[in-house]
Amino acid sequence: MKKQLFGLLVLLVTNSATAQSVFDKFNDKDQVTAVVVDKKMFELMSKVKVDASDKERYQYMNLIKKLDNLKVFITTNAKVASDMKLTADKYIQTAGLEELMKVNDSGKKVHIVVKSGAADAEIKELLMFIEGSGKENESVLMSLTGSFKLSEIAILTDKMKIQGGDELKRATR
Repeated sequence: MKKQLFGLLVLLVTNSATAQSVFDKFNDKDQVTAVVVDKKMFELMSKVKVDASDKERYQYMNLIKKLDNLKVFITTNAKVASDMKLTADKYIQTAGLEELMKVNDSGKKVHIVVKSGAADAEIKELLMFIEGSGKENESVLMSLTGSFKLSEIAILTDKMKIQGGDELKRATR
């Protein structure tokens, strides 16, 4: 009986560790540029030695230690963008995310939602969907998980040159 319980426990832990995101379906689409950074990569990046006198870089490396996953999907295809929006909207309804900010500026629509952590300023998940961005009418879906403060995200978007960084900076003000 103990072996069966142990086997079941191992199976559950393995399944939860390899759990897929609802957004992973966009990884393999030809019309989508995908950037996916997993916890292992963040762990490796956080091992880089940084001089504490370089304040911005030091803050960036401290943030890296707090992240689990970053997924960014970009498309100019209207059908794929519509699927991204529909997928994001369904996920927002079921995942218990709270609206942080909505912007409609010259045809560009930005929607930012978060899942709060235990502490007041702590964020466990941030989801951003940008519809109609840039000169090529790009749509951007970004999912970020970990345990971080919203004010720290501007550093990440600057260093990694992630689209939507300006919108996130506005949300932190």
